[in-house]
Amino acid sequence: MTHTQTQSERILGVDNILIDVLDLDEAVAYYRDGLGLPLKFRMDARGIALFSIGNETVGLLARVVPQTSSGGMRVWLEVADARAAATVLSGRGLSPLRDPFETATGWTVEVSDPWGNVVGLTDYTLRPELGRSGRETS
Repeated sequence: MTHTQTQSERILGVDNILIDVLDLDEAVAYYRDGLGLPLKFRMDARGIALFSIGNETVGLLARVVPQTSSGGMRVWLEVADARAAATVLSGRGLSPLRDPFETATGWTVEVSDPWGNVVGLTDYTLRPELGRSGRETS
């Protein structure tokens, strides 16, 4: 049986990516100062901080929770050059989980925040036509 979606139930895209953290100050330091994501806003009373991801409407929302599991959230963000990004992250004191590794489309480097959430920075250097730069010129 096929269901025809109404306009009000159609998925339009990603709103935000939520990450559970235990300390908002530490999350801001990690994501803004370490990873380099601009802070859009912070609401201490609600225990949340929203970070910009490139020119996307989507943001990375860190929210304080009383207790968290060992993390497990994994998100990859597109960059122009993941290997160069790995060098920048190391210079900011963030240790990659391993050396940048090759994927089907390019290279990726991953870091883990203090709560076990993994953020990967990935590029499309091997398949530029599939990345944001390639789509913009198509």
